[in-house]
Amino acid sequence: MHYFVTGATGFIGKRLVARLLQRKGAVVHFLIRRESEGKVAQLREFWGVGPSRAVPVFGDLTEKKLGVAADDVRALKGQIDHFFHLAAVYDLEADEESQVKVNIDGTRNTVEFARAIAVGHFHHVSSIAAAGLYEGVFREDMFEEAENIDHPYFMTKHESEKIVRKECRLPWTVYRPAAVVGDSRTGEMDKIDGPYYFFKLIQRIRQILPPWMPSVGLEGGRINIVPVDFVVAALDHISHGQRAGGECFHLVDPVGYRVGDVLDILSRAAHAPKMNLFVNAALLGFIPKSVKKGLMALAPVRRVYRAVMQDLGLPEDMMTFVNYPTRFDCRQTLAALKGSGIECPNLRDYAWRLWDYWERHLDPDLHIDRSLKGTVAGKVVLVTGGSSGIGLAAAHKFAEAGATTIICGRDQDKLDEACAEAKARGYAFVAYPADIADMADCDRFVQLLIQNHGGVDYLINNAGRSIRRAIESSYDRFHDFERTMQLNYFGCLRVTMGLLPGMVARKRGHVVNISSIGVLTNAPRFSAYVASKAALDAWTRCASSEFADQGVTFTTINMPLVRTPMIAPTQIYKNVPTLAPEEAADMIAQACIFRPVRIATRLGITGQVMHALVPRVAQIVMNTSFRMFPDSSAAKGDKGAKPQLSPEAIAMQQMMRGIHF
Repeated sequence: MHYFVTGATGFIGKRLVARLLQRKGAVVHFLIRRESEGKVAQLREFWGVGPSRAVPVFGDLTEKKLGVAADDVRALKGQIDHFFHLAAVYDLEADEESQVKVNIDGTRNTVEFARAIAVGHFHHVSSIAAAGLYEGVFREDMFEEAENIDHPYFMTKHESEKIVRKECRLPWTVYRPAAVVGDSRTGEMDKIDGPYYFFKLIQRIRQILPPWMPSVGLEGGRINIVPVDFVVAALDHISHGQRAGGECFHLVDPVGYRVGDVLDILSRAAHAPKMNLFVNAALLGFIPKSVKKGLMALAPVRRVYRAVMQDLGLPEDMMTFVNYPTRFDCRQTLAALKGSGIECPNLRDYAWRLWDYWERHLDPDLHIDRSLKGTVAGKVVLVTGGSSGIGLAAAHKFAEAGATTIICGRDQDKLDEACAEAKARGYAFVAYPADIADMADCDRFVQLLIQNHGGVDYLINNAGRSIRRAIESSYDRFHDFERTMQLNYFGCLRVTMGLLPGMVARKRGHVVNISSIGVLTNAPRFSAYVASKAALDAWTRCASSEFADQGVTFTTINMPLVRTPMIAPTQIYKNVPTLAPEEAADMIAQACIFRPVRIATRLGITGQVMHALVPRVAQIVMNTSFRMFPDSSAAKGDKGAKPQLSPEAIAMQQMMRGIHF
């Protein structure tokens, strides 16, 4: 038996050809573009046959009679028993022009070609989209009743099926598959489409929430999903039945699911939180279209909507189909498949295979270089305060990743030591002496950077000063507040604002500001330090909004305690968990790779939430810890004394073990 297949290189077509070739003596002729001739050998290998059984026919779907050579038309005339037309655009994101060109014009060209070679039976693989957004149950004998086909995908699928019904003079059969997903046995899929658009959203929920935590889902209309192996098996079986033609078969799941059910099933498969509460998306239908259109006309609303949809990998018009109103009757299909053993499997039984294949092969994040080298190699990175501690550890990471790494500090000897250490590791730093607390020196330093390096791509504002001293011990030490603000806030701003014009001109740049967990927890004894860092946080929030459309981004890291010389005078910190400088440097690297708005520990976020929701309770907790832990000997001016901890303080240390301050 001889077959002709369009779309044989596609996801469904490739598998249908493989199944047809399992029939004894079957020969499949398949349409392929001349420029894709190199794929023929690979296709034959996939199908497991030689040139005599898988025969390429060169042409183009968009040309009259498929652009097939006259000699090939004569050779094929009267030889083809079954013609399968699968070639089409199955993509909600495709533009209207391309969909019309392929789905409508391509189908008309295919029908003309099939008539020219006098095929025995024409099989058109349409889609349930041909029904549009029909309100109610759409039967297999319905077509003209389709409603709301304004969307290009619905319109072109409907019109292409109409061409077969009205213009095809051959015996024909139409098949309308539901949303086709991967193989129910292997999970294999070739692209992100249909239900797969929700996978990234589910993955994000799983990353944020533990699996035991109840979550809120979206309840909408019905969505019909079928695995590709069922579609192929059904196509093969039904097409070989003794049929006069003029029939239509819905290749759908007889059960069907609501959108909320599908989300919950996929969430379970992903080990994400179970969706216990559903918000009915039909509520959105009560909002007048004029109001929706007016809202989307507002630039801020439009930008936020597009940003959210892009971040989640969803097409912009995806929400239009959440309230999908159509259910599909498939009694003719069930009758045709009766006794064959072919039936649509339950989604709950194979959803985990779909998820596993997607996460291993299709997740867009797999194809993005998330390494530090892929982010900063060849770029200019400035780390202020880079001669020791966190800054030095971060500088080593950047230089090792291939960045032009600039460090600055006040102590030339420390800068020389840092450069020698880098050289010993096989790379180099560019070191400049600079006092960030001196505004004039900041200006000199910035001009030097612009002159020698053309500015910077990544700015790590790490240079800082910390003072741990109670306010009641600081009445006569106002200079503590002045010098802390001078370096942590004014100096940081002076450098940043000097380099921002260059970033804006290049339409790219990222600023990482090293803040403190104390800003979130309002830590006692750190009023000077926390106030300076809080000022920097507030400025950063304002700057982030102003530069959001100019390619310049900002990350604030509310850094927990790190074992650096800055905290060395406070002996009590030797008894609480702290990060190593290398661990802190990892946080800075992540800030440059992913560019989040903020990086903070769970303890810091907990403190911020407490101060927002129960401020009085938060004050009592912080006051208790304030009285429990005394000032350091350095703060008291007695460098020889050792801090004495109360039993309560020791107990708290043990209880908080492993939680980074």
